[in-house]
Amino acid sequence: MTVQGLPMVVPSEDLPPRVRIHEVGPRDGLQNEQRTVPTEVKAEFIRRLADAGLTTIEATSFVHPAWVPQLADAEQLYPLVGELPVALAALVPNERGLDRALALGVRRVAVFASATESFAKANLNRTVDEALAMFEPVVARAKDRKVHVRGYLSMCFGDPWEGPVPIHQVVRVSKALLDMGCDELSLGDTIGVATPGHVQDLLSELNEEGVPTSAIGVHFHDTYGQALANTLAALQHGVTTVDASAGGLGGCPYAKSATGNLATEDLVWMLQGLGIDTGVDLGRLTATSVWMAAHLDRPSPSRTVRALSHKE
Repeated sequence: MTVQGLPMVVPSEDLPPRVRIHEVGPRDGLQNEQRTVPTEVKAEFIRRLADAGLTTIEATSFVHPAWVPQLADAEQLYPLVGELPVALAALVPNERGLDRALALGVRRVAVFASATESFAKANLNRTVDEALAMFEPVVARAKDRKVHVRGYLSMCFGDPWEGPVPIHQVVRVSKALLDMGCDELSLGDTIGVATPGHVQDLLSELNEEGVPTSAIGVHFHDTYGQALANTLAALQHGVTTVDASAGGLGGCPYAKSATGNLATEDLVWMLQGLGIDTGVDLGRLTATSVWMAAHLDRPSPSRTVRALSHKE
């Protein structure tokens, strides 16, 4: 692997000095893979991500194996990585999922809600309010055990069935998640249609309705090439938690030709150029994504991975 160097650093005074990257590759990135990834490969992937300096890694999901077969090995995987000196997170869809996670000592969990009725019905077979009611005891029990809870909110900007999503609709569900006890939100652009002005408007409205920026993370997809621009808009608003997937793993099944998650390497390159600290070693991270791409038998979609791993 030939490393071409790092970006020239030109700091900006209106941006946060440090960003926490919430790495979702092992869970969100791998969950839709058709080829089964061996448990030990997943564990090594997580170890390498931690070694690259990522401090929050979403390892797996405690969903029913029939729903997400790729993550059916959650009970086998978590003990292999549970002692790593990083914050390991797991998605829990319901109380049964929470029980499974707690039994393994998981200290960070996430629930997955929707801002739209159509996606709530398609993904959870419930209305938005019925899904929130299902999550209430999950969050309450997790907080009783002093477990950190993240609230994912999908379809925050656009929905494949409903079109553009009204900001007030997103604000209502965001507040409901925080009111039930979630420690932080992750605002998802599930089909990748957001643009920077839309991002700024949503964040401003959330603030006006009492949701602090410190409780907000962002999760952008790059379907229309807007993920980094939208991330920069969020950073300018003061957001300091950004979701990303190593190597750009993960697609969006709800939008044709979707390119999926924001690649962690692309994010780190931009942040380093802005003088923003992430604690991530870009060379090690790139090597990790090249390694995983070999296991998946296809090149990484990340432009940064391709640029830094180009063989002369």
